[in-house]
Amino acid sequence: MSKAAVGVVGFDEALGIVLAHAANLATPATERVPLLAAGGRVLAEVVQADRDQPPFDRSTRDGFAVRAADFAGGALSVVGQVRAGEQWQGDALKPGASIEIMTGAPMPEGADAVVMVEHVERAPDAIRLMGQRTIRSGDNIVPRGSEARTGQTVLAAGTVIKGAEIAMAAACGYPTLAVFCRPTVAIVATGDELVEIDAKPELQQIRNSNSYGLASLVAEAGGDAVRLPIAPDRRAELEEIIRSARRSDLILLSGGVSMGQYDLVEDVLEALRAEFFFTGVKMQPGKPVVFGRLPAADGFPAQFFFGLPGNPVSTQVTFHCFVEPLLRAMAGVAAIGPQFAQATLSEDATGKSGLMQVLPALLTANRARPEVRLVSWQGSGDLTANARANCYAVLPPDRQRFAAGDVITILLR
Repeated sequence: MSKAAVGVVGFDEALGIVLAHAANLATPATERVPLLAAGGRVLAEVVQADRDQPPFDRSTRDGFAVRAADFAGGALSVVGQVRAGEQWQGDALKPGASIEIMTGAPMPEGADAVVMVEHVERAPDAIRLMGQRTIRSGDNIVPRGSEARTGQTVLAAGTVIKGAEIAMAAACGYPTLAVFCRPTVAIVATGDELVEIDAKPELQQIRNSNSYGLASLVAEAGGDAVRLPIAPDRRAELEEIIRSARRSDLILLSGGVSMGQYDLVEDVLEALRAEFFFTGVKMQPGKPVVFGRLPAADGFPAQFFFGLPGNPVSTQVTFHCFVEPLLRAMAGVAAIGPQFAQATLSEDATGKSGLMQVLPALLTANRARPEVRLVSWQGSGDLTANARANCYAVLPPDRQRFAAGDVITILLR
């Protein structure tokens, strides 16, 4: 649609539009990388167990392998020892005997339980169960194949690879993994007031923090950021920079999307025959956020874009709410929304009628229920407050007063 045909929508509608497009994306290209280079990437193949996990009945404790039925109050002789990495080479365990065993070692034939070393009285060549303790068959043993069977899928395609997934793939003998290629994201900060971060700004100027903040968020969400030069508030130069961004998979523009005389982003995009899906969201901060798609042109395919507000807190809030779900889908993750959770307010708070507020907040988990409080801030340009926060409090548009003890939604970041 043209810019004139769309307008400001509610948060849920805006997120639904983004997720609908995310769900219809083509499957990304893939590449194979060394296992340790796969961290943070999205798995493009299934990982299967190449043998039973564990491959043997495994002791989970240091202690003694026994026949549970033998422990009826008498002593058991100790006939040997088996360590992790060894197999018991003697005969099957006979009645009245035990074998000292270490955590991770295979169970000797004939034994069906492990009694923990701290639960026995030890003589030089015998053990006796302490006090009134009992032992049952299966105690302190992980049976063979109880974690995974040979050929079983242990990691599904589309999984974001972190430390646990690296360890799982290593245990299954995968020195390399097939992963989805990371989407490239062109970042264009706009505004005559901006200078690069290594410049000394004049009184009326500010450093280009948005470009760097967005680049970091893009990397965390699975993309490769391409920072383009600052775009001045001049139509021809802005259009030239947007055209240069067509080489990337997604364009993020910050600033220039409000109602001011020099907010030119939407007009330039419209001149490039952009299709707009929404041109604002009923939220604070972040109301001027724009989402759309440029048509295929000049040998480049159709390309999604976001016009994000220029104030840095607005930029980051709208990234987490709308850009991140689309970008993760472009990286191969199933289309899902932002990461919301619930927490209890530790202090009273005030909302704003008619707008959903997403405000910098501090989450603490030092009690049974996580608690959150708003961080004092000076508006959506307050980077200091944003850096002090570790989440955002989400206050709905139909309520203005919130009391300490109320449970609210928070946006994780």
